[in-house]
Amino acid sequence: MSEIWNGVWDWLHAIPVIGEKIGPALLIGWAAYLLLLGGWIVLQKREPVATLSWLLGLALLPYIGFLIYHLLGPQKIQRQRLRRARSRLEGAALGDTCDAADSADARELAKLAQTATGLAPGTLRDVRLLVDGAAKYDALIGDLGRAQHQVHLEYYIFMPDRSGGMVRDALIACAARGVRVRVLLDAIGSGSCSRAFLAPLVDAGGEVAWFHPSHFWRFWWRPWLNLRTHRKIVVIDSRIAYTGGINITDAQNDRLRNDAYRDLHLRIEGDAVRTLQLVFAEDWVYATGRRDFISDIARTLPASEAGAISAQVLTSGPDSSWEAIHRMHVSLIHAARERVWLVTPYFVPGEAAMMALTSAALGGLDVRLIVPRMSDSQLVTMAARSYYDDLLAAGVKIYEYGPRMLHTKALLVDTCSVIIGSANFDHRSFRLNFEVSMLFQDCTVGERLAKLIEGEFANAPRVRGERQRSLFRSRLPEALARLMSPLL
Repeated sequence: MSEIWNGVWDWLHAIPVIGEKIGPALLIGWAAYLLLLGGWIVLQKREPVATLSWLLGLALLPYIGFLIYHLLGPQKIQRQRLRRARSRLEGAALGDTCDAADSADARELAKLAQTATGLAPGTLRDVRLLVDGAAKYDALIGDLGRAQHQVHLEYYIFMPDRSGGMVRDALIACAARGVRVRVLLDAIGSGSCSRAFLAPLVDAGGEVAWFHPSHFWRFWWRPWLNLRTHRKIVVIDSRIAYTGGINITDAQNDRLRNDAYRDLHLRIEGDAVRTLQLVFAEDWVYATGRRDFISDIARTLPASEAGAISAQVLTSGPDSSWEAIHRMHVSLIHAARERVWLVTPYFVPGEAAMMALTSAALGGLDVRLIVPRMSDSQLVTMAARSYYDDLLAAGVKIYEYGPRMLHTKALLVDTCSVIIGSANFDHRSFRLNFEVSMLFQDCTVGERLAKLIEGEFANAPRVRGERQRSLFRSRLPEALARLMSPLL
């Protein structure tokens, strides 16, 4: 400890020498730079560890640190005007708060979700769990062929390959017969989807917009490189919707590739589809500035048709500080009475999520975690494994799925509580990305998901607490990867 203080003392004594070399003006400028940016970061009132990390980075790397902060630092997006537009559309789309939940716990969770997202609970007539890309594409192409009025599609990844071409051609056919087609793609995730590839759709009358495009020639404007729409949404005639984890790419089409991702998607019908329409509308207005689109949607919404399945749309993103999807995961786990089964491709939890999982296991609940044996990011895989020791010690059962990459994002609590969507169980999905998931309070949906997860155990060997790990090949790399958790 004395060596540390001696080093600090020597550094303080060196300041006058540094000042003589770089000049008083530069030293004053450096101090002002630290005070201004440091004050700005402190006033954001984020987690102390993250705040201190950014302050040290700015101090020790004045130019590089500022560039990194400018590109990737914490950012919030203000969409208050869109919130006001949302209230107008909500009045037409959602009506009064649904009280379909059977238990007091379910009603409490529904109220929490509504308050955190601003989206009321609803109902569905039909919910289909579509396993892997082939099942999703077959259903989606069929429904697109029957579309009559409008098709709205929002995706993180839309690749110009065989799967992308198939969906694009179905959209072209829709536009050619007079259906209004609007496509919103993430500018980074769908960066390979060229304008030439989409030109036939535009020529047929479809509209295409890009979410957070990067304009490097306007570098003085703070870019949104780190804030992406990770949502997967298709809404057809405001009656049928698709959402979940499967992007539009051959990498997630098991009919074309034997190594395609193992994944899960939803096809839904009922009132909650209107809420997904609202989520797309808000993103479309934000990306395009076309605020008249809200009123157009309100005029074309179909009549309300209640169903028997209690469902609620969950959204989160950097335009809200409530981290609604994260909050709902943690709240559901705390409310568990029998079991917590979590399936996720990227497991990089925060303190609240780790506390919830370990507390449930320590309380004697059946807590199971299924992750890929090797994800598409080795860094994320190592970071996830750095949490294993604490989870195993608490009694959590961990399974690593293989040989295919597991991309399913699902949480099952007890028998009836289910979350399925686009959000991974990590910092990026909970805090940085725009995400959408579905919360179900329905035992039939829960039983279907339980059966699906039980089938995955055959290809997911259990991780044992006595696993052998070397210092330099496992333990140290995993510990270092964990330091990157807030950025993964």
